[in-house]
Amino acid sequence: MTGTDARRDIAARYVRDHTATAPAVWSRDFALFFVARAVARLGDTMLPVALAAGLLEHGYGAGAVGLAMAATAAAFAGLVVFGGVVADRFSTRRLMIGADLVRLGTQSVAAGLFFTGHVVLWQICVVGVVNGVAGAVFQPGVASTVPRLAADVQGANGAIRIAESAAQLAGPAVAGVLVGLASPGGVFAAHATTYALSALCLLLLRLPPLPAGARTATGSALRAFRADLVDGWREFRSRTWLWGVIAVWCLYMIAVWGPTVPLVATEVVRDHGPGAYGLVNSALGGGTVLGGLLAFRLRPRRMLRAGAFALFAFFGFPAAVGMGLGVAAMAAGAALAGAGLSFWGVMWATTVQTQVPADTLNRIHAYDVAGSLAMMPVGQALAGPAAGALGAGHVLLTAAAVSLAVAAMMLAIPAIRDLVRADASTAAH
Repeated sequence: MTGTDARRDIAARYVRDHTATAPAVWSRDFALFFVARAVARLGDTMLPVALAAGLLEHGYGAGAVGLAMAATAAAFAGLVVFGGVVADRFSTRRLMIGADLVRLGTQSVAAGLFFTGHVVLWQICVVGVVNGVAGAVFQPGVASTVPRLAADVQGANGAIRIAESAAQLAGPAVAGVLVGLASPGGVFAAHATTYALSALCLLLLRLPPLPAGARTATGSALRAFRADLVDGWREFRSRTWLWGVIAVWCLYMIAVWGPTVPLVATEVVRDHGPGAYGLVNSALGGGTVLGGLLAFRLRPRRMLRAGAFALFAFFGFPAAVGMGLGVAAMAAGAALAGAGLSFWGVMWATTVQTQVPADTLNRIHAYDVAGSLAMMPVGQALAGPAAGALGAGHVLLTAAAVSLAVAAMMLAIPAIRDLVRADASTAAH
């Protein structure tokens, strides 16, 4: 038996033993993690409003908003794979706390810049890059923390998705109020506070001990790091359903989500004001609550097939904004899009967490996240130039059409369409 096989066997026994004794979903520690994710998400959903309103207020346009968002996404996507390797060798809880504290500092700096009126685009982008690096350290630990806290992984993911969605429902509206009453700097200050609360919850969290021997290093640290990186890639590429989804998702990020986020923000804020944008984003959050509730209850035997069908609902969001419909129609499209994305997200997260060996889960999740987000900064950075050349409405309508193609492509790949859930014996047929 090789060293990798031995670690996998140890990790598999650990998961079986832990699952037998862990609560299905709710416990003190899961509740702390639940709150940490909810408050962090609350801050994250406030940020696009602050960036769009703040940069537009200081004379910047859609291209600047896209670049500011792309700075964070690029740093995150470029480094998250290395964050996954680190997370498989060190305490994920400590890494996540450290990342939250770094982002507490950066968002406090951004708040100071907007409060003083000294807003320079490159400085905002630098803050975004540091946030992206911190996120790359934080995110890999999320995937492995959920199975360690709850035996019902899908139920736990559904609950977290509902909490994050409720935060998304409230976040943009709160941001709109703060922009109106104070300034974009007030939103950044509130965002910094959410990271402080998340770090506190994680500090109080008690995770079950790791399986003995699962992370034993051999040789030099650099050699072990390279070996872990290669082993993670080997595990990643051996699963067609995994890299197949990621390959399709690259198209989604560059042509759909990447341009949709900054263009919707700038179009709605410019035409209807920050309050309307807050309402549209709240509708998106309301839809994701509904999608999370459905994912909490429904147990499809083929999870990725069900999730891909749900993704067809995203079409209405960029289409409504691209056609210049009223705020009510845009909110309705956003709600449907949120429901579809949320349901897909739970199906995907649960599939990865239950189909991948525990001892490589952080690395696999990192490859998953990196591949999923690799093209998003490209789409965000190109949003402004594309809108200038073709018109924002045409770019958003193209994004709507591509979103339908992405869902159809995933359903056309047998390894994705026909993958049976790991706990098929307990799923509804």
